[in-house]
Amino acid sequence: MRSFSVIDIWSLLLAVRWTVALAVIALAGGALGGLALALARTSQSRRLQAVSRGFIILFQGTPLLMQLFLIFFGFPVLGIDVNPWLAAGVALIFNTSAFLGDIWRGCIQAVPKGQTEAAYALNLGSFDRMRYVILPQAFKIAIPPTVGFMVQIIKGTSLTAIIGFAELTRTAQIINNATFAPLPVFSLVALLYFCLCWPLSKWSRQLERRLSAPLS
Repeated sequence: MRSFSVIDIWSLLLAVRWTVALAVIALAGGALGGLALALARTSQSRRLQAVSRGFIILFQGTPLLMQLFLIFFGFPVLGIDVNPWLAAGVALIFNTSAFLGDIWRGCIQAVPKGQTEAAYALNLGSFDRMRYVILPQAFKIAIPPTVGFMVQIIKGTSLTAIIGFAELTRTAQIINNATFAPLPVFSLVALLYFCLCWPLSKWSRQLERRLSAPLS
């Protein structure tokens, strides 16, 4: 056993970059998946609506931890080798897609029906209606909740420690096992998570106030 030192503090600070990197991957991939799910949920196709609804129900209705387990331990059973990076990325992207898809579906449906009727009056096709009329206004509505959900993504990355991904929480576990100093180790980890999440929460509230002007 050794004492908790400056080197350990530096290791935790360096581990923050892997937490941020994983959160960025989850947000980028989840944004693409979420947009596809939102468009499918609001489409005229009952089949697309059913498939997207099933995906959202599945990944919202099961714990992220179980999704990580199934991907990391289940894929090798099927003959697909996955490392912690890939398993963590895939699980977080699927989970983020499900939640963003539902958030953005609500934002699309929150655009006043008069806007769609105006697009019909201009004889715009379905693609042009969505691209030029609906999505730009839905994007404005979606910014605050999306920024707010980024906090949940960052918190969710801590669960990847269970499959050995060496982000902030896993690094803290390794240091704690070597130093047996849980109070300073995990107090610093909590502070680092707070420094990541609190500015996003505050930014989300500011955006909500700034963008809360009603759509005409």
